[in-house]
Amino acid sequence: MSSSDPIAQIGEWLKEAERKEALEPAAMSVATVGADGRPSLRMVLLRGIDARGLVFYTNLTSHKAEDIRANPHVALCLHWKSMTRQVRVEGRAEQVDDAEADAYFAGRPRDSQIGAWASKQSHRLEGRFKLEARIARYAARFGIGTVPRPEFWSGYRVVPELIEFWEDRPFRLHERTVWERAEGIWSSYKLYP
Repeated sequence: MSSSDPIAQIGEWLKEAERKEALEPAAMSVATVGADGRPSLRMVLLRGIDARGLVFYTNLTSHKAEDIRANPHVALCLHWKSMTRQVRVEGRAEQVDDAEADAYFAGRPRDSQIGAWASKQSHRLEGRFKLEARIARYAARFGIGTVPRPEFWSGYRVVPELIEFWEDRPFRLHERTVWERAEGIWSSYKLYP
């Protein structure tokens, strides 16, 4: 690893993945635990990374958002098969502010903006026609004008408390470096493969 800042290191690996990964280099799994204590895991897209943490966006009525409201501690995993690397993150999810969510939403393709309005993410769908009808209704509602961000759609920033970098090595003697943050200070150590 070339960085003494683990979040910056994730950014460096992500840039490399953007050049090497054939599909969705920003794909990451998000693990949550609901109020019932049951874990849930799904894929999302990493849509922002800065010194504060890693950001993804979702419908605030989705299963993952309900879990985060019940228990904000989440785990992320980015895996780049072509680079034989992965990053594991544990931290606390915090909703991004409205200005940040608005800015991201405004930059999305129009069809994705309409889709955010039309989808009742994670809720039961009585048939594809229902979804298509909702898409048509919202497309007509907004016409050719600006599509505002729905109040029920925003992002979460995962503020890392632990970050593990894993790199493939011969004979399964992989390189594992863990960074932990305590009182704002990062420290690192190695793990056996």
